[in-house]
Amino acid sequence: MAPTTKRNASEAAVATEATEVKMAKTENEDPAVTLFREYLRIKSVQPDPDYDSCLVFLRKQADRLGLEHHTTEMVKGKPIFVMTWPGTDPSLPSLLLNSHTDVVPVYPDQWKYDPFEAVKEENGDIYARGTQDMKSVGIQHIEAIYRLKVLQKKSFKRTIHMCFIADEELGGHDGMAKYVVSKEFKDLNIGFA
Repeated sequence: MAPTTKRNASEAAVATEATEVKMAKTENEDPAVTLFREYLRIKSVQPDPDYDSCLVFLRKQADRLGLEHHTTEMVKGKPIFVMTWPGTDPSLPSLLLNSHTDVVPVYPDQWKYDPFEAVKEENGDIYARGTQDMKSVGIQHIEAIYRLKVLQKKSFKRTIHMCFIADEELGGHDGMAKYVVSKEFKDLNIGFA
């Protein structure tokens, strides 16, 4: 669990006002962009990533998509979150859509905006740590499944797994490297990644 922070009434009012400003800016944007910006605002920056907030966000997405999901840890404190869309023939090798939740450190003085505000300029440019590596890919996977499963009501023979790995920015030694040799991974029956 992430530590609880207590705020006084004045701090809470400022935080509420800042949230309202952020929400107002998202009223006319595509919901996928709003979702992307929400994910970018999670400070999953190494060396102390907020994986708990990532898990809350990802569970919410799995529920929105109507997908089974589970979390496993090969190393304590480094969660691997998997969403699963079962295929009509689960005996077939499955498809894995992989991304990671952690991002590299930031040097705020080198940024035009706060790297975790996910500021979107008038021309559509979004400034935030993780926009290209790799939160954009995670959102692309989520949105592809949303469009196929929820909007178009498609189904596929093969099961599709979306995996969100911890520890990638530190080399993946405590994340994917340990996960791919685990029983949990073998049970996914991955044929394509």
